[in-house]
Amino acid sequence: MLEPGAVRTVVVYESLTGNTRTAAELIGAELRSSGVDATVCAIDEVDLTALAAADLVVVGSWVDGFIFVGQRPGRAGRLRKLPVIDGKTAAVFCTYAVDPGKTLTKLSDIVTDRGGKVIGGVAIKRGNLADGARDFVDRVLATVNA
Repeated sequence: MLEPGAVRTVVVYESLTGNTRTAAELIGAELRSSGVDATVCAIDEVDLTALAAADLVVVGSWVDGFIFVGQRPGRAGRLRKLPVIDGKTAAVFCTYAVDPGKTLTKLSDIVTDRGGKVIGGVAIKRGNLADGARDFVDRVLATVNA
């Protein structure tokens, strides 16, 4: 079990329209209000020092694909270039408009391929970013501290 003040977290996101960036920033704020040290950065501007020191890595993306089929993490190629996070606890989230499909599973696979130990994830509807971020943080912290 990690004490909240001892958990260092990096939230890495890929955003197209700004919804996922907003969700990532809300997640970072919720983590900080829970006493967690949190750094938020875009996938193309990862804070390598913070990532190396992190106990928890959160990775988020938007849902790309057709409305009800072929959903996947947006710009998955960039996410596959995430620096190696061997052995770090990780969680994933995606933002979506209609249906996230299997995006969380596909995003979890990408993070696992980079060495993360994924403990879960949440799909956040773009019209409900604040509540979704709060729910995500509550679930992640409950799992990390179990």
